[in-house]
Amino acid sequence: MTGEEDSPAWRRVLLARRPGRPGALDYVDRLLDRFHELHGDRLTGDDPALVGGIGAWHQRPVVVLGQQKGRTMEERLARLGAKFGMPVLTLVDTPGASPDAVSEEHGIASAIGRAIMEWFQVPVPVVASIIGEGGSGGALGLAVGDRVLMLEHAIYSVASPEACASIVWRDTAHRQTAADQLGLGAEDLLRAGIVDEVVAEPAGGAHADPDEAARLLDRALTRHVRSLLSETPEALVRRRRERYRALNGALI
Repeated sequence: MTGEEDSPAWRRVLLARRPGRPGALDYVDRLLDRFHELHGDRLTGDDPALVGGIGAWHQRPVVVLGQQKGRTMEERLARLGAKFGMPVLTLVDTPGASPDAVSEEHGIASAIGRAIMEWFQVPVPVVASIIGEGGSGGALGLAVGDRVLMLEHAIYSVASPEACASIVWRDTAHRQTAADQLGLGAEDLLRAGIVDEVVAEPAGGAHADPDEAARLLDRALTRHVRSLLSETPEALVRRRRERYRALNGALI
């Protein structure tokens, strides 16, 4: 397809997917001390696409979940954070859950549904950050938070442009048109009330200076987590449910 370089939305997609863009582990290495990664989901084994564990963030114990480009580990770690009163930070970066036969055999759809349901019961602060791609249910499995942050050049949508094009036009060549119409940019989503803050990236994008990208994200996380720590567990759960009910009503 010609003209893709002329589409700002498509250029944003390519930037969000750029090789060398910091992933979840890059941010974990820069933001946390004494990170202890947990393995296995107690169902099918260890999912290499999902990293999760406990670490110290500004001398405070936190649970961190991140996608390294998935499944059910999020449920277990969310409960762990709730049990010990630790805030939960999630790092979202996935084009979407895999629709292949193996994933379906392992119950990917039901696992995502359970994970989403679990977030509405976790009585500790939950702050999600979309750091690259936020695609479909794969992203939503980690993005149900009290606050949702989004890096400046990240994308977040109900489906990837290629998936959208294949559904609507039955031809992935229309991916640029799909990107234009999905409203997947950070500023679009901020205006729609789906994300709470757009976090600036270094000039050229997060890949140009991962240390500075982590510093900017850390500053935003600190501000939002601090404001949530004053909330009671009951208020956190109630407001989280109200937030997503309101979003659902606005999108229907």
